[in-house]
Amino acid sequence: MDELPIGRRVAYWRGRRKMSQQVFADRLGKSKSWVDKVERGVRRLDKFSVLYEIADILQVDVQLLLGKDPERRTDALNCIDQIEVQEIRAALERYDSMSAYFDAAPYPPPLDDMRKAVNHAWLTYQYGRYGMLTRALPKLLRDAQAADAGYGGDEGREAAHLLGQVYQIASSVLRKLGECDLAWLAADRSMAVAQRADDPLLAGIATTRVCNALVAMGRPRPALELNVAIANRLAPGGGNEASPDRLSVYGMLLLQGAMAAARIGDSATVGDLINGAQEAATLLGGDHNHYWTSFGPTNVELHRAAAAVEMGDGGRAVEVHHRIQELAFNALLPERRAHHLLDIARGFAQVGDVSNAGEMLLRGDRLAPSDIRCRPIAHEVMSDVLRRTRGAPPSPIAELAEHMGVGV
Repeated sequence: MDELPIGRRVAYWRGRRKMSQQVFADRLGKSKSWVDKVERGVRRLDKFSVLYEIADILQVDVQLLLGKDPERRTDALNCIDQIEVQEIRAALERYDSMSAYFDAAPYPPPLDDMRKAVNHAWLTYQYGRYGMLTRALPKLLRDAQAADAGYGGDEGREAAHLLGQVYQIASSVLRKLGECDLAWLAADRSMAVAQRADDPLLAGIATTRVCNALVAMGRPRPALELNVAIANRLAPGGGNEASPDRLSVYGMLLLQGAMAAARIGDSATVGDLINGAQEAATLLGGDHNHYWTSFGPTNVELHRAAAAVEMGDGGRAVEVHHRIQELAFNALLPERRAHHLLDIARGFAQVGDVSNAGEMLLRGDRLAPSDIRCRPIAHEVMSDVLRRTRGAPPSPIAELAEHMGVGV
């Protein structure tokens, strides 16, 4: 149904919040019978004050109770739909820290619980489980914002650090799923929070998220300039120690700058920045995951291939792919590997090898299905493969295309 009665909407969101009718009625100050009649459509909801109170208890935008019910995807992974998008948007629009400036903040969640939740969210992202992550993000955002508003001193700085990480996780997954405006908003919030956390490295990695969102929105030049500017400030040497954390963040700033330069078509800058990242990776001494960057020599090669694809040089990207050590590649987390295989699928498509392009999509799907089935760029590659395949596509490709909802 394109539209649901408002009572059905209330029932839906009450169920999503795992509230019984009695618990919901108690929080609303009504009887269980009143709630039941509203949900069955026997009693009308015609007072805006009551509607806003219901929306507040259910932690949703009141427009979700009043407007059309957004269409939900029917794919098996349920990557992200407009209900999740609206929930995340509502969480990003909260200003708990500003409210706490004027009034006492509510009791914040324990920091130990927040650490575990944020760590789990990072792993969920890096294992490519985007549907699970987008469903968890609204609550995680609200909890992290409450912690940031409720703690002071050293605990306050740690809470701000955790909130900054949550914003970065949100930005990364939203960008992958094509929600670029929200990705930019979350990344921008992360940069602001990093100042309260008093952590220049957190600010540095937040910069890469902002720049990724800018590139996705068609603004690669300011992204390049910002990445390079912050990389220069964080570069090891002088007063900056060459710690593993700093090398990782610095290296990722250079790599993301290279991707922005590739989008512009500036091959000389791409080469300079990737070479600088290679030097940092050599100093780091191996592939690691400091500050959740997955930075190291192998990731540098992945970005070298990705930059070639962005500049339309699929042959070069395939050459880089073939020289990556298999053992090192297989040690990377699934999101990194699936992302690379999608890049190489694009590279093969650029040189007209649609058979190998399809094979890369299949390999990526076996690693991290969300990275292939949920990303708009993967849908474009699959459409290209189907369009240029002579005759019927091989059955594994046809089956994957069906799962993705992609036709010729």
